[in-house]
Amino acid sequence: MIKKVLIVDDDLQMLLSLKEGLSRYDETFTVLTALDGEDGLDQIKKNTISLVITDLKMPKMDGFSFLAQIMENYPEIPVIIVTGYSTPEMERMAREGGAVGYIGKPFMIEDLARKIVTTLRKEADGGTLHSISSGLFLQLMEMEEKTCTIRLFEKTMGKQGILFFRDGELLDAKTDKLRGEAAAYEIFSWEDVSLSIQNACQQKEKRIRKDLQAILLEAARLKDERGEQGQDTVIEAEELSLSAQDQATEESSTIETLMATLDKELGEGSGVEDIYYDDSWGELSKAIKGLGEFFMGGEWRAGYIDRGDSNDFILVPRGRMVVMCVNPRCPRDRIMNILGGQ
Repeated sequence: MIKKVLIVDDDLQMLLSLKEGLSRYDETFTVLTALDGEDGLDQIKKNTISLVITDLKMPKMDGFSFLAQIMENYPEIPVIIVTGYSTPEMERMAREGGAVGYIGKPFMIEDLARKIVTTLRKEADGGTLHSISSGLFLQLMEMEEKTCTIRLFEKTMGKQGILFFRDGELLDAKTDKLRGEAAAYEIFSWEDVSLSIQNACQQKEKRIRKDLQAILLEAARLKDERGEQGQDTVIEAEELSLSAQDQATEESSTIETLMATLDKELGEGSGVEDIYYDDSWGELSKAIKGLGEFFMGGEWRAGYIDRGDSNDFILVPRGRMVVMCVNPRCPRDRIMNILGGQ
């Protein structure tokens, strides 16, 4: 499969020159372009991108903000930083931000091409396996305490998925519309798959709480149920699956809405470092709700938790519990007022 490489730079002439100069490698990779980070994110949403090359100094969204967005939402995509301000400090900041490579301007197109080809080869440095049982193979990942990113391709329907392992622990899973446990159940139901293994994992957040064996068993149970129920029940199961996907989409939309509201009101000064669902706060939620009812305090909309750690937490009950991880210097009162009006 020919890889897609996205180059992001606000210099249109440079983009056109790079696209033309790299066209001789079109049997290995094709080049897509974007003029800023926002345009780059749109390209990533529309295409399966194997590598991003981005300038640092750009309008709307600079290279570091763009890199942070990729690391948060698309950690499987390697990023190479390009800049005309090449200093050891700049290189250190880029690598700490998650970039896998760094190249200073000016550069020869051939040098960039070699770096692209080398990075794409490393992307699958663990090899590719075809027509295997994903469940058995992934149990080996756990036994070997493997740290890797695994891309899966389901041959029958052409579906694609990604799994993130760190020290043999399944951190997260992604498919086209699902993430976390829902995506893992979908992926583990596939039969005829090919696996591409990258011996690195940029994903840091743990979105899957269950262990791998429990995920595999539940996926097998759901798969067997679908197989035993016949055509009419299969249609019903598909409807339930769509309902689960709709729920996952709705939950994702809730988080995106909360983040968009805080971004609009507070911009980069919100202090929110992460936001996710975590049902383990359920008992505390019930206790707070009970106190509110006892003192006739009205509906509980949000709560601030200071546990004395490096980060504090804001709990936002929205059906499931939404947890915001914030730094202690965040504008707590303003955030609480904003969330209280949601």
